[in-house]
Amino acid sequence: MMLKKLLFILLTTILFGTLAFGQSNPADLKKKKQQLQREIDVLQRNANKAASNKKLTIRQIADLNKKISLMQDKIEVINSEMRSLDLEIHKNSKTVNNLKGQLGQLKKEYASMIRFAQKNQNSYTKMMFIFASSDFHQAYMRMKYLQQFGNYRKKQAGFIQGKEKNLKYKIVILDKNLKEKSSLMKEQESEKTKLGQNKEVQDKALSKYSSQEKQYRQGILERRKKQTIIDGQIRAAILRDIAIAKKKAEEAARLELARRKAAEERARIAQTKIRAAEIAKAKAANKPIPPAPKEVVKELPVDIPTVLTKLSSDFEKNRGSLPRPVAGRITEGFGKHTEGQAVYYNDGINLEPEENAAVHTIFDGTVKQVASPYGKYYVLISHGSYYTVYHNLKSVSVSVGEKVSTNQVIGVVGNEAGKPHLQFQIWKGIKAQNPAGWIR
Repeated sequence: MMLKKLLFILLTTILFGTLAFGQSNPADLKKKKQQLQREIDVLQRNANKAASNKKLTIRQIADLNKKISLMQDKIEVINSEMRSLDLEIHKNSKTVNNLKGQLGQLKKEYASMIRFAQKNQNSYTKMMFIFASSDFHQAYMRMKYLQQFGNYRKKQAGFIQGKEKNLKYKIVILDKNLKEKSSLMKEQESEKTKLGQNKEVQDKALSKYSSQEKQYRQGILERRKKQTIIDGQIRAAILRDIAIAKKKAEEAARLELARRKAAEERARIAQTKIRAAEIAKAKAANKPIPPAPKEVVKELPVDIPTVLTKLSSDFEKNRGSLPRPVAGRITEGFGKHTEGQAVYYNDGINLEPEENAAVHTIFDGTVKQVASPYGKYYVLISHGSYYTVYHNLKSVSVSVGEKVSTNQVIGVVGNEAGKPHLQFQIWKGIKAQNPAGWIR
């Protein structure tokens, strides 16, 4: 009966422990919690590094959101640990109670055995018990019974000692479980407090970022307005230069036409004199007057000077192989762009070179304009019918009318929004070209 009870308790304990382990492995939960804490620490170090920067970035907001998510995961892991520990405490409490019950029963049975042994402890009583047998077989069986009874009593004493030892061990484990649960509850409370503090930081950060984003967008709109004004000035300068070039070309053509007309007049007068001499000669010789030569009228074309035509042709031939004005990546391309709901156009490309980088011309030409609206310079250079613009220079080293050659330094790049920035444009007449297709 006692053996069956022990087997039932053992099987129940093993089964219950297996189910509890399958539901949540404490070792795995601890590893998960440690991993989460390492990730939280990395994000916290990043946040500490970025704390000196007054301007929040999207990356910082994302890191803060991730940190909060990890903290929530950690709290959930702690909850899982506590649930697992509750199961362990329940199991160990049940085992302790069972062991106490078994130990009480064993001690009760052992006490009965001791009382029986005390009553029959002297040799005479034992001998009388054996001799009172009705036959030899019964006497032998009574003798064996007394021997087995003595052995069983010794075994029961050892079994009771083992149960007491096991009970003490289980009580120690249970006490450890309870202390661990108390520690987890404190940790959970601490993590909840930290989570609340980080959510407050998140709310403030989002509010600050929203304000900064508004200022940032306002700054972009202001820069776009200024850029639109500058682009208008550039177009006007190109139009003026085209008008001047056209006027010069027309004046050159007019002078050439007058020169040719004068030459033709001189040739006509000379031809008239020759014709008069021929007529006089024919009359003197009583010969027929020869017919007058047929007059040929030539149309004189009006064109721009040959040097400008050649320069335009040479510039066009180098399409795709022109050097960059500065070394650096393209941060914004040519054409249409959107910023929130605002739409704007970039007549060139934006480049991000190194700090204080020298700006170079991309082809031979003539400086047509140097201006500094809003405190930053731009340089307009003519290459025949093509023009290049170098905008956002903090200083320039060329002047209007100066001839420049390919790769000549014309200035130093300036900063915009805290970063080196050059806007570069190429125009054919008053039509903006995509510089990305011209430079290498």
